[in-house]
Parts: sequence; C-alpha cells; structure tokens
Amino acid sequence: MRNTKLSIRKTRVNGRTFWRVTVPRLAGGRERRTFKSHEEAQTFFDLCQVEQRNHGTAALSISEGLRVEAVECSTLLEPFGKTLRDATKFYLNHLRAIQGSRTVREVVAELIAAREADGMAPRYVGDLRARLNRFAADFGDKTIAALSAKQITDWLRALSVGAVTRNSYRRRLAALFSFARRAGYASVNPMPDVEKAKERAGEIEILTVEETVRLLESASVETLPYWAIAAFTGVRPAEIERLSWDEIDREGGYVEVKAAMAKTASRRLVPIQPNLAAWLAPYAQAHGTICPTGLRKRLEADRERAGLRSEWPQNALRHGYGSYRLPILGDAGKLALEMGNSPTMVFRHYREVVKPREAERYWNIRPTRAKNVIALTA
Repeated sequence: MRNTKLSIRKTRVNGRTFWRVTVPRLAGGRERRTFKSHEEAQTFFDLCQVEQRNHGTAALSISEGLRVEAVECSTLLEPFGKTLRDATKFYLNHLRAIQGSRTVREVVAELIAAREADGMAPRYVGDLRARLNRFAADFGDKTIAALSAKQITDWLRALSVGAVTRNSYRRRLAALFSFARRAGYASVNPMPDVEKAKERAGEIEILTVEETVRLLESASVETLPYWAIAAFTGVRPAEIERLSWDEIDREGGYVEVKAAMAKTASRRLVPIQPNLAAWLAPYAQAHGTICPTGLRKRLEADRERAGLRSEWPQNALRHGYGSYRLPILGDAGKLALEMGNSPTMVFRHYREVVKPREAERYWNIRPTRAKNVIALTA
C-alpha cells in the first residue's frame, strides 16, 4: 500500500501550470488541493504542516463541510464562553446517562421502595406514590434522563389543580429527579428550571364556636376523642390518626406527638387544656389507638349530622386551634412550638383572626356532667 504523505508539487492541466498539495486522510487515501500560484499552494501547505505538528494527521483529514460546521458551532458557543470540546464532553455525559438510565416507571418504583426502607412515614410514602404514579401514567415508558424541564412544566400546568397542589406535585418530582441523578440515571436534574406556581396567601377559614359545639354534639362515642383532640390541641389529622392512648399523658398534662409520627419529624408536647381533659375523662381506661377503623366514613357522618359536610374548611380544627389559642397565649413563638410550625407562619395566619371574647368562649366548650351534651360557660 502506497504511503501517502503531505506534499506539494507542480503539475500541468490543459497546458497550464498549477501547484497541487496532497493531504493524507486519517482513514486512508488522500485529498488534493490545486492552486494557480506557488505562493497560494505554499501557504496552504505551511498551514497543513502546522496542523499536522500540533494535532497529528487527524487534523488534516477534516472535510470542508466539517470545517464549516465546526466554525458555525464554535460561533454559537462563543457567547456562553464554551468550546466545542466543552459541548462534546457535556453531550457525551448525557448520552452515557441515557444509556445507563431507567424508565420513569422503574425509577418511581425504586424511589418508593427506598423511602419505605428508610423508614419514612407511611403517609408521606403514600402521597409520594399517588403523585408520582400519576406522573408515571403519562411518562412511565420514557427514559428519565431524556425528560426536559419544559415537558415537566407543561405536564404540571395541564393538571388543572390549584397552585398549592401543583407545587406539591413539583416537590415530589424534585425528589424523584434528585434520586435519579444520585443513582446515576440522569446527568442533569431539570427541576430547578421547572416553573413554580404562584401561591397567593388567602384568609384561613375556621369553625365558629357554635359550629364547633354542633360538631362535638354530633360526634359518635368512637370519634369524639378525635374531634376533641383536633379542636383543642391543633394536632394535624394525620398525626392524630397515629396517636395511641398511652401518648395522652393526663398526669403530665400534655399530648405527646412523637418524632416518628410528626410531619416535621420533630417531637413536640402539646398541653392538655382543662376543657379537653373534661372531654377525654370518660376514656380514662381506653387503650390502643385513638382512632377507630373506618375513620373517614365515620367523620363524614359526624359532619353531615352537624350540618357541616358541605361547609368544611380545609384544616378547619387545626386553624381553629391556632386562631383561638393565640389571643389566650399571647406568644406566637410558644404557639409555634405547640403546633409544630414556624413563628412567622403562626404570626401571619393567626394574628387578629379571633377576638379575645370569642377565644374565651371557645376554651369553655365543655361537656356537662348531667347529660351527654355540651354547655357553654363563659
């Protein structure tokens, strides 16, 4: 096989003299460039020699089309301070990630299994499963590394839910893509570029004193402890569902919300007010879990009997506790500790919601001794 190397020589074509530069190709063979003058040919030859010394024979095998493309791409990258080498490294990492990636459905299943193994709260895992499975219903067979921020943003906008709910979905997706990146299934986490929905602060809604009375009057024997604890401790519904009677310390005078049961994973003690102690007195010998089986249907039945089923504000009793407690306590920091919230949130939502006179009436909602009814003593 003939050894082709960089060379320059004179040649004649149709009786005219030209100068021809031969350039070796990396894959074999050669490329010839013909010039009208020796000076032009020599200039090209010298440039090829420099390229050959700097980058080897590979630099001389670049076609004219590839040279044009390289210049065009380099120009596009220049405003960002990046080179063709930077772009190539970035894209190679992306391609490797896609090759070693998993489908969205596979990563969702793996994340949920990992969170269960980590001992995360069942309610959190359930919420994670519900929201991510909805995402997987649309993107389950797609490779997770191939999804873009725009695709995720468009999906969130198409949910037709409120801003708070949409942002809850976004937080669960952020956990999914962070997990995928740590596991090596994606080279980039797109979530920082996914648009958040604008949450507008609205006035909280609570039950009036009279509505709270109707609710407690309507409660069954099995559900009354749930309603009373919710109304007079502000413990979150999900936390009450995990409470047992041995966490109601009547002698110490507090309800213990253990870290494993708390939404914030922090233990807190909520004082038992005198009216709550009165409501729980008939259950002094109770043991096991506080909430009965079939709780949801039982609570709906209670609200329906109280005429509150269609007028039930979100987190009504927890918000009511904060609103009626702050005028009595007079300290947002202490209330924040009781509720497991930040003082800023407590001050923002509960300041001046309830007048002191109504707060006094609320904390005097008690059962009578004579009958299983409620008396308001103010």
